Amino acid sequence: MMANATTVLLIRHGENEYVATHRLAGRTAGVHLNEKGRTQAERLVSYLANQPLDAIYSSPLVRCLETAAPLAQARSLPIIEDSAFLEVDYGAWQGADLRELAKLDDWRKVQQTPSTFRFPGGESLREVQHRAVTGVEAVRSQHPNQVVAIFAHGDVIRTTLAHYLGVPLDLFQRIVIQTASVSVLSFRDGVASILGMNFLAEPPQFEIKLPATETLPGQSQTVTDAAQTTDPAQVTDVAQVVATPNRSFKYG
Repeated sequence: MMANATTVLLIRHGENEYVATHRLAGRTAGVHLNEKGRTQAERLVSYLANQPLDAIYSSPLVRCLETAAPLAQARSLPIIEDSAFLEVDYGAWQGADLRELAKLDDWRKVQQTPSTFRFPGGESLREVQHRAVTGVEAVRSQHPNQVVAIFAHGDVIRTTLAHYLGVPLDLFQRIVIQTASVSVLSFRDGVASILGMNFLAEPPQFEIKLPATETLPGQSQTVTDAAQTTDPAQVTDVAQVVATPNRSFKYG
């Protein structure tokens, strides 16, 4: 009997001003890609040019649809909106500054035991994982022996990957999913394999910011002072605030 094989590309939306300014967009309407995000969406077209593609699904939120649009146009495929891949309902946290949220007692809960946490007035991460995985399984069953792209959101993709990795939900935050990244799930007769996570169309830039009194081994004070001019860490999801007082990292 011929094997049934399906490949699913999980693609995070491109950058928007909420990402760039450390705010939690959640399900806020009208959050469009910024200039960098639009460039990322265009780069995905050439990045995936040699990959077969049979269908494109997307969260209904505009930042995902805008990220999917160039690829859909290039492949002459419709974008199928699916609420299974909608962003997390962050409830009262929606729109908040992530640096302020990091000061809350509840922040430790979502960092340390996310499997038991419900966002105030919103979803639990278990509910997010369940609906997203259910959505992936539905897509898989509808597209045997095909390659499908799903455009979604950081925490949605990370909780989904945690499920297929067999990783407890409490450890899902160890998975990094950057804007416009591609992660690849392969299903063969229903059995999942992860072929890659967080593939980027361009290499990331890693920068470190140190206080003026701290230097790295072999580093001059001049270099350390220059590092002081580095922008604050770019926060992309709830889980990517770096809670160390002396250093902050910027992910490209």
